[in-house]
Parts: sequence; C-alpha cells; structure tokens
Amino acid sequence: MAVEKTVPAANAGAASAAGMRTVLVTGGAGYIGSHAVLQLLLAGFRAVVVDNLHNSTELAVRRVAALAGDHARNLSFHKIDLRDKGALEMVFATTRFDAVVHFAGLKAVGESVQKPLLYYDNNVIGTINLLDVMSAHGCKKLVFSSSAAVYGSPKNSPCTEEFPLTPNNPYGKTKLVVEDICRDIYRSDPEWKIILLRYFNPVGAHPSGYLGEDPCGIPNNLMPYVQQVAVGRRSALTVLGNDYATRDGTGIRDYIHVVDLADGHIAALQKLFENPGIGCEAYNLGTGRGTSVLEIVAAFEKASGKKIPLIIGPRRPGDAEILFSETAKAERELNWKAKYGIEEMCRDQWNWASKNPYGYGSPDSTKQNGHHINGSTDTLKQNGHYTYGSANSTRQNGHGFGSTNPTTQTGNGQTR
Repeated sequence: MAVEKTVPAANAGAASAAGMRTVLVTGGAGYIGSHAVLQLLLAGFRAVVVDNLHNSTELAVRRVAALAGDHARNLSFHKIDLRDKGALEMVFATTRFDAVVHFAGLKAVGESVQKPLLYYDNNVIGTINLLDVMSAHGCKKLVFSSSAAVYGSPKNSPCTEEFPLTPNNPYGKTKLVVEDICRDIYRSDPEWKIILLRYFNPVGAHPSGYLGEDPCGIPNNLMPYVQQVAVGRRSALTVLGNDYATRDGTGIRDYIHVVDLADGHIAALQKLFENPGIGCEAYNLGTGRGTSVLEIVAAFEKASGKKIPLIIGPRRPGDAEILFSETAKAERELNWKAKYGIEEMCRDQWNWASKNPYGYGSPDSTKQNGHHINGSTDTLKQNGHYTYGSANSTRQNGHGFGSTNPTTQTGNGQTR
C-alpha cells in the first residue's frame, strides 16, 4: 500500500532525538489516540497501546499499522481496562516505558451528567491505577489528555492557561480532578515530569481517509454529526441556539485538526525528555481562532458538495457563547503551532466520511487503490507484547489482538 503522499510528516528531528524510546499510549485505539500513535511511530518511537475497545475498535490500530509501513514493527497492543490494575501491572512488568501518553477516558458531557459515578470511576480511578503502576515501575513522565472543559464557561476569550478552572459538568470535573492529582504527586515527588494538554475541539481525520472519528450511537460533537448528515445517515443537523451575541447567532468554538493535536503530543514528549525541570505544566492546544456552527456547516458543504439541512433548536444549558484558545504558551515553550485551517479540517473529515460512511464498520472501507489496508491480522509476541509485521502470532494471558478474554466494561480512547 502506497501511503507516502497522505501521511503528514511527524515532528521534524523527533526520530533522532527519541532514539527508540518506548511510550505507553492508553486509549490508543480511539479517535485522537490512533492519530497520535501513528505520528509517534513516524517520529521514531515504539508505541504500546492499551485500550478496552469500549468506544473504539482494534481496526483503527490495524490501520495505523498499515499506514505506518516499516514502523509498524514498533507497534503493539493490549486489550486492557485501566481499572484492571493486575493486567496493567503485567504490561509494565514486561516492558520498560520511557513515558506514558494518557488518552483513555469517557468523554460525553451529557452522559456524564446522567451517570456521574461512571465517569468518576472510569476517568479518575483508572488514572489513579495508572499513576500508581507508573510510580512502582519508575516511569514518571506523563502527557495527560485534559480538556478545555476544565475552564467551564468563561466570560471572555481567548482563554489562557491562567483562567479560573470551573468545570460545569462531571466530565470536565473528572479532568480537573486528574489535573489536581498530577499537581499533587509532582509536589510530593519532584521526579515526576507531567504535561497537561487542554484540548479545545478536535475535528478532521487523517489525510489518507483511513483514520477518523467513529462515535458509537448519536454523536456528541458537531463535526461527526454534520458528517453523518452529509452521508445520509441522519436527515438534518439541529443547531442548538441561533440567538447568541455572535456574528451569526450561533456558538463559536476553537476547532483543531486531529493531526495537529497528535503532533502536539510529540512536542510535549520532547519537552519532557529535554527539560528535566519541567515539573507539572498545562498547555492549551487549539488554533487561537473561533469558528461558528454555521461557518463550520458552510465549510463542510463546500468541501463535500453536499447540502446540510438545518433545524434550529433551543440552546443547550451550560453552553458557552464564545470559547477559543490562547496558544502562545504552547507556541513558545513546546515549539508547537497548529498548521491546518477549517478548510483542511472539513476536507479531511469529508474524505474520511466518504470512504467510511459507516465508520470502521463500512463494508468498502478496508481497501485503498484495491489493496486491503486493515493491517495484518497476525501478531507476534515480542518482549511480552503483540507486535505487527509478522506472519506468526501467539497469545499470552488473554492480551493482544484477537483476545478472547476482554477486560471489563467502560473506558475508551476518545477525549475532547
């Protein structure tokens, strides 16, 4: 499979600087996680993915392997729920990790209001287990997938890292609790090096069209809903409020291309490896520009050539009128800046949607130019992990691709 022209270059110079450092990626089968894993591989890292596949699919990891080409030999996978501490211990017992990138967590704001205990159990208890196992094995470098939800509904934008942290739903509160835990463990043990990445609104897809967002059930975010209307899965998009004090009456948000977001994680890892005095720092990842709901719809219609029927509904309680980021700190300290604009985000989202109208379950979504791109279904046990690129496969303790012993219940690789 030829993918050279559709794989964005990873952070320049990262491969040589990284050597062959090994990074554990929790939630690496999810939307953001899978894109980050691909960029990590291309940057010269080994990536070990753990994910319980609650709201993600192993097919995403197989596609990462196919897109990564020769780098796929440095990718392995374990089906694990972070609340299964024993299973997590086994992974750390067999591999020395240089750092952890932590995506895994539930992310639906509405569901978090209805099921707060589920969110605290999954997002907080799972993270406590992870941090405990990391500490026991001397791995004290962490990049945490936080969220702009920790800011709640600020009255002003752009939003800086110094804004008050006042989340207004259980999802955002779980992110803030984990941030507070990270700050506390750093204060108790300065050997910890932690970067908290506060995402704004990830959208888009890999330019190849073979990695993208595939939410289970009704989408919780704007772009996948627009996409489903465009491919005919839904009849219309309901716009939640058109009476805001904005340029067109609809809410304004900061949308960031998922590939830019993935590259932000490489920049964060480099900061951890190269700056021993980093401590525990938070960074906004966004574009620094606000785009309204109607502007997103117009850009998607232009990219897809499809008309998106609209229904105007009431405002959603708690939604901020305008929220976009100030990214100067990340630009200055991480040497990172978003490269893609709304046009590219919508172009790549439509490329993914048109090739995969039913997400990873689309019947014709497994081929590119007549070649299967799922990646090998065979896996190789290497150092206790399952690695791609071999015609042989073995299994140990129920982990690895094709495990018939899935661990428990909830948790996924998708984050805001």
